[in-house]
Parts: sequence; structure tokens; C-alpha cells
Amino acid sequence: MKVNFVSKLTKKNEILALVTDKKSLSDFKELDKNLLSKINHAVNYENFEFSKFASLEIINDKNNLFSKIIIISPGQKSLVSGNDLAIIGGKINQISSKSKNKKVSVLVASEFSNDENLVEIGFGAILNTYKFDKYKSKKKAIKQINEITIISKNAVKLKNKFKQKKSVAEGIFLARDLVNEPSNILNPEEYAKRIKGLSKYGLKVEVLNETKMKKLGMWSLLGVGRGSQYESQLVIMKWDGNKTKKSKPLCFVGKGVCFDSGGISLKPGNKMEEMIGDMGGSAAVVGLMKALALRKAKVSVVGVVGLVENMPDGTAQKPGDIVKSMSGQTIEIQNTDAEGRLVLADALWYAQDKYKPEIMIDLATLTGAIVMSLGNKMAGIFSNNDDLSDKLLDAGRDSGDNVWRLPLSESYDKMINSKFADMKNIGLGGAGSITAAQFLKRFVNKVPWVHIDIAGTATGMEKSSINTSWATGFGVNLLNTLISKFYE
Repeated sequence: MKVNFVSKLTKKNEILALVTDKKSLSDFKELDKNLLSKINHAVNYENFEFSKFASLEIINDKNNLFSKIIIISPGQKSLVSGNDLAIIGGKINQISSKSKNKKVSVLVASEFSNDENLVEIGFGAILNTYKFDKYKSKKKAIKQINEITIISKNAVKLKNKFKQKKSVAEGIFLARDLVNEPSNILNPEEYAKRIKGLSKYGLKVEVLNETKMKKLGMWSLLGVGRGSQYESQLVIMKWDGNKTKKSKPLCFVGKGVCFDSGGISLKPGNKMEEMIGDMGGSAAVVGLMKALALRKAKVSVVGVVGLVENMPDGTAQKPGDIVKSMSGQTIEIQNTDAEGRLVLADALWYAQDKYKPEIMIDLATLTGAIVMSLGNKMAGIFSNNDDLSDKLLDAGRDSGDNVWRLPLSESYDKMINSKFADMKNIGLGGAGSITAAQFLKRFVNKVPWVHIDIAGTATGMEKSSINTSWATGFGVNLLNTLISKFYE
């Protein structure tokens, strides 16, 4: 689907979408009085209430400029966010796709028509087009419109802005694709190959195999993959877009458990198939790196993902084992299903030790406990730095990838002390998400750091006009917004 920005409304016999509240309905100077009168009559006749995201379809006669008119309400102006406009863009595509006409023109009331909002409408329309049907032998023909044209006096400027935003959509689509892939296809070795392929966009990609990781002492990460037939991988992606000055890079670390059986601490069989999505954190990092490369972001960023498969086998790690991490700290394995933190322990240490980043953020489908706390509406964040945490909360509100901060404290940290090692990989007595974060904090020194637990948001969120997939791509837009708003 093509998204255009033009300065004048010129299309004929197409669909017209009006984004407006009741107050602004009569303010569209681009429309003649007869058409406005007809629209107002239809609104009154249908007793249309301009509640948030409410829509009304008006069929026009063939002799008129437009065959159909769609009204979509953003709701109360003071409560409207950029993400709301993206949802409206998705709804425009959704509703218009039912029509025979394949082109849509969009007029937005001046109250809501700032540049960012107009770009978000196009962004949402693109997000609505996502599908994952590559393994269907009979593919359903999905109705789609061919072209959306958004009217703006700043059309030339918006074309470039939208190009940037479309890059983010491509990053989100990549993240969704990776999470939706079955684990018999996307094993750690294949995953690393696919990331390597992103070098064509200008990313520098390095892959550390098990031999290299053993030399570095990454026994925490390596222990997780011992029961798998596939070698574990650590993949480093670099984007150097800051050409004006030498600065510390931003660093993003992702958990990439391509399939999580639980290992020897075997998971229940119910919904185990969804554990193909246990690499959602890594997918978000990979999607982000592609987006940054495509839009030529003026910032230096390093993405690090630990790719493993957690399987039960005669060689698999066992409860009671003690492993030594790259940091030198020892870990008692009390539950092999608390494996993501073991992967991140070495990945985080490697990232901060090697790259000395300005900030470091990790993403992981880490705990079921976060789903109990926040459901599928928000991700939980944990941080050693108030400023970075506040910036991420801000980026969440702007992007629609909402997050909520939870506590860290010494009293929770004591819950992971071990009798036989420096720490154990699970706590007792509840607070499962917090003790998991406390575990990760032990592998972070003074660098400003945030841990994002996306177990409830990487998959299975409520469907919407911009989220049509089981895999959501959560985190890509969040981190891109953080970068563009505070670090470019």
C-alpha cells in the first residue's frame, strides 16, 4: 500500500475519510457547501456520537466527488495522542478495504492536523497491512486499498518524515515475523544467519559462536543451550550514525530463547507451543536496529542478542548445578525454566564491558509474574536510574508501547542469595518479576540501565487496527521514540 501526502484535494470518485470531532465538522474549507450539508444531515440522522474511534460510513451518489465518506472521531482533543492517530490510520485502511474503490483521500480537522499526527495516520495505515501467512498452503486474498493520500499544506516536508516512520514500521514487521516463526525453522543458528543478512542495510554484524563464548567465560549463557542440538549464539549489531562527535553508544540487549521447553524443569504441556515467542526481546532489538539503519538515525547504537534453545536432554543443565558467569560471579541453578536471566547475565556484562555504553536497556519475555501484575496492557520496567526510567515512560506514552515502573530494593535482592554460590536464579516468596530484575542488576555496574519485561506484551495483546498479529513487535517503536526524542 502506498501512502501519499499532497497539498490539495483533487481525487474523484474515491473514498474520503474525515478525521474530526463534532465541533470541527463544518470547518473543512476543501469541501463544497452541498457536500458538507449532506454530511451534517447524515450525522444528525444517524445520531452519530463523536466518541473516541467511533466511525460513520456515508454512501454518496455516483455523480458526486466521492463514492463514500468515512467519518472517524479522535475523541476529546486534550486526550488525543499520536498513537491514537495511528489507530485511526489503521481504521481508515480497515474500513476502506471493504469497498470496491482502492484509493482513499484523508482530510484531518485543523484541531488535530499537526505534522506528527498526519504522519501517525500514515504509519497506522501501514501497520494495518501486516500479515503472516507464509506457511498457509491456501492463502486467503486479503482486501487492501492501494493508496492513501493525506492532505496537508506541508506535504513535501511530511513525505520525508513519513519515510522515517515507515522505516519503524518495517522494523516492527521484522520483529513480528521473527516471533511468529516456528522454532523448527528459526533455531539459534538460523536466527544468527538472518541477522547477518541485515548487514545489507549498513549494520555491522558480528556473531560469537560457542567456541568464542567459552573463551570469554560465558558459562551462564552457554549452560542454557546445553540440551539443544543447535549451537548457542551471541550476535552483535552496530549502527554508527553519529558522525559529528565521538560519544558512547546506546546499547540494547535482547533475550533470544528460540524455544523454551523449561529444560529439565519441564513446562506444562498446555500452551507450550507459544514458547516459540520466548525470543521476543531479541526480536525487538533486531527490529529496532533495522529501523535505525533504514532511517539513517544520527546516533551510535549497539544491539546484543543472546540466542539459545532450552531443551531437556542427557547433556542439559540440571537443578542444583552451579555455573560461573562472564562477570566471575557464580550462579546456583534452582530452576532451569528461569533461563532467560542466565542468557542476559552474560549478554549484559559483555555489552557494558566491551562498549562502555551511555545507557543500557534490555528486553525480555522474562516472567509470567509480570503478566499477573500488568496483564497484556503494559510492560514492566525496572531501573537503577530515575532519569532514564522517566524518559522511557515518556516514550511509552508517545509511542503507545506503554510501560510501568516497578521497584528494586535491597530487601528483594536478598531473596536471590544462595547458600552455595553467589546467587541463585530464582527467588522464593513471590515478587517473581522483581527478583528476576534484581538478578539482572547484579550484572550491571554503574551504567544507567533499564530492564523491560515484555512477557505480557510481546505476544497476545488485544487486537487492534494497528496490531493484527499474535506477535506484536512491542518495543521497536518504544525504543525508536526514546532515541529520536532524547538522543539524536
